[in-house]
Amino acid sequence: MNTFLYDLIGLAAGVCFILALKGLSHPRTARRGNTLGAIGATIATVLVFFSSENEHRNLPLILGAIAFGVLVGVPAARKVQMTQMPQLVALFNGVGGGAAALVAIVEYLHLGTEATTAEVIATVFTVVVGCISFSGSIITFLKFQELMTTRPVIFPAGRFIIAATLAAVIGVAGWVIAALGTTPLLILAGLSLLFGVLFVLPVGGADVPIVISLLNAFTGLTVAASGYVLQATLLIIAGTLVGASGTILTRLMAEAMGRSLFGTLFGAFTAKASDQAGGAETRPVKSGSPDDVAILLNYARRVVIVPGFGLAVAQAQHTVRELADLMTAKGIDVAYGIHPVAGRMPGHMNVLLAEANVPYEQLAEMDEVNPTFPQTDVALIIGANDVVNPAAKNTPGCPIYGMPILDVSQAGNVIFLKRSMRPGFAGIENELLFDPKTTLLFGDAKASLTKVVSSLKAL
Repeated sequence: MNTFLYDLIGLAAGVCFILALKGLSHPRTARRGNTLGAIGATIATVLVFFSSENEHRNLPLILGAIAFGVLVGVPAARKVQMTQMPQLVALFNGVGGGAAALVAIVEYLHLGTEATTAEVIATVFTVVVGCISFSGSIITFLKFQELMTTRPVIFPAGRFIIAATLAAVIGVAGWVIAALGTTPLLILAGLSLLFGVLFVLPVGGADVPIVISLLNAFTGLTVAASGYVLQATLLIIAGTLVGASGTILTRLMAEAMGRSLFGTLFGAFTAKASDQAGGAETRPVKSGSPDDVAILLNYARRVVIVPGFGLAVAQAQHTVRELADLMTAKGIDVAYGIHPVAGRMPGHMNVLLAEANVPYEQLAEMDEVNPTFPQTDVALIIGANDVVNPAAKNTPGCPIYGMPILDVSQAGNVIFLKRSMRPGFAGIENELLFDPKTTLLFGDAKASLTKVVSSLKAL
């Protein structure tokens, strides 16, 4: 292919990546942004086969790998439930980091003694950060899937072990740069994998989405570094975009959680013991029936719906949209209070509600909706817990202390839709459940909301 035409098409793919990020910044344009990103990735992949430098060696293996990826990826993406999307994101992110590390190792073996110092440094960086991203993402997957505890995992002298492992990674990285050789590079990869595990274990469940975003930024940086090693401009562009956007998102999420990134990652080692019990308390609570909830809603002037992970589990987004439409028809002012980290990943609730065609103008971010709670008659909380838990303000040392929350306690009435008294993902009890103005409606969110809709229609 003509070099000029090759570069021009590559530039078009890079522009697609930039426009994709721009589109993903708003729910209205997110679908278009996602499509543009996919088009750019397809162009970049196909373009490799027409490069004049590509000798098309091992073409059957390459095509077979692509076919395998399509056969696995397409069904997985189509069948995954919205509740499992964070786990899928974690796995995809880990695969990206691991792939970049493997490519760097293979290219290092291919270059051998001909590798320049800059290429060796880029290779070392890619292997270290890629392996950390891979093993760290696997741990986040296990936490999201609840195959391991979602609480912070701390161990004796944990801070010193993590620091010693990091020092070993840096020392072996210097060894690789100074002496070259396959053995030190493989040792470096092993130590980096270990550090990735130790890096994520101390993070509690409520903070895992922040770590996912950080590891995503890591993966972007490894892709950019591997692009330098391979002299692939498109990899540099794509990796830099992912790294930069992931870094910005991580910073914004840490601010939304009301803590520093260092505190998010290593706060478990310095946190004071909390008086919160991990299990459900036995104090009495006020529970109600769907008819009771319908009466409260019917006589309200303003209702704020707070969606959470329980809404996603029950797949109740369409039912809550029906309830909101019914209240709006009765002249009730309805809004959705969206916490920045509600659910298990950034934008989780926005995507869920978009599936039910909830009007965008009804979605209110935390800073916008919080001042309105004193004028709100009913706060309807559906499957959320940690993002409305007063412990974030009142209980120093608890895993979510310092996190800005939705101030639902200021509403005239609070209705909690819960399956049970089990604590939220952070593993701490919610004092709001025992507030005299709180009514609990137990059961599956979709079934409960369906009954509330029927009762409200009858009023």
